[in-house]
Amino acid sequence: MSSPHFKPSIYKYLKDLAANNNRDWFKENKNRYDKQLRDPALAFILDFGSHLQSISPHFRADPKANGGSLFRIYRDVRFSKDKRPYKIHTGLHFRHEAGKDAYTPGFYLHIEPGQSFVGVGIWRPDNPTLGLIRDKIVADPSRWKKAMQSDEFTSGFTVTGSSLKRPPRGYDADHELVDTLKLKDFTALAPLTQKQITSPDFVEEFSEYCRTGGALVKFICEALNQPY
Repeated sequence: MSSPHFKPSIYKYLKDLAANNNRDWFKENKNRYDKQLRDPALAFILDFGSHLQSISPHFRADPKANGGSLFRIYRDVRFSKDKRPYKIHTGLHFRHEAGKDAYTPGFYLHIEPGQSFVGVGIWRPDNPTLGLIRDKIVADPSRWKKAMQSDEFTSGFTVTGSSLKRPPRGYDADHELVDTLKLKDFTALAPLTQKQITSPDFVEEFSEYCRTGGALVKFICEALNQPY
C-alpha cells in the first residue's frame, strides 16, 4: 500500500498555527511547515497532475513552491482589520490554462481542521463574466439542470455562493432558474473528512470528485468560450 500524501500531523500543525498565529512562532516552527504541509502538498500536486490531464487537458497542476498550485500561507493584511499574518488552512488551486489572462473556473482543495472540502467552479468573477454565465443558463436551462441536478453531482456537491437579493438587471424575475441567476459565485462544494484526506488513496478520490464536479466547470468553460 502506498503512503498517504497528507498525514494527521498537517492537522496538528494547522491547529497549532491557529493558536500561535504570529511571526516568531512561525519562524521557530518553519521546519514543521515545510515537512508537514508544504512538501506533502507539492507532492500531491505533482501526483494529481496525470489524473487532471485525464479530466481535462486545459487545467494545470503546477508543483512549484512559489507561484504554482499551492496558495501562499501568508495572508494579505493590507486592507484587513484582521492582522493575523498566516492562514489557518492550506489551499490547492488547479487553474485553467487561460486563468492568468481571464476569469476562468477551476478545481480547489481546502484543508482545514473540521472544514475541509473540494471546490469547483468560479469565485467572484467580474460582471462581464457573470453575464456570460447567466446568458448561457438562460439560453440553455435544460443543459444547466442536466449538469447540476444529476444524481451523481448532487450526491457529492452542493451549488453555493453569495447571491443578489433581487434578480440581476435585464433578467426575467419569473425565470424558472431565477435563484440561480441571482448567484454572484458559481461554485459547488463537497465536504471532506480528515480520514479521507489522510488516506493513501486520496489522490484518486480527489480526482473522482473533480471528474464529477467537472460538470459545473465544463458548463462555465462553454459559457466563457474556453476549451474544457
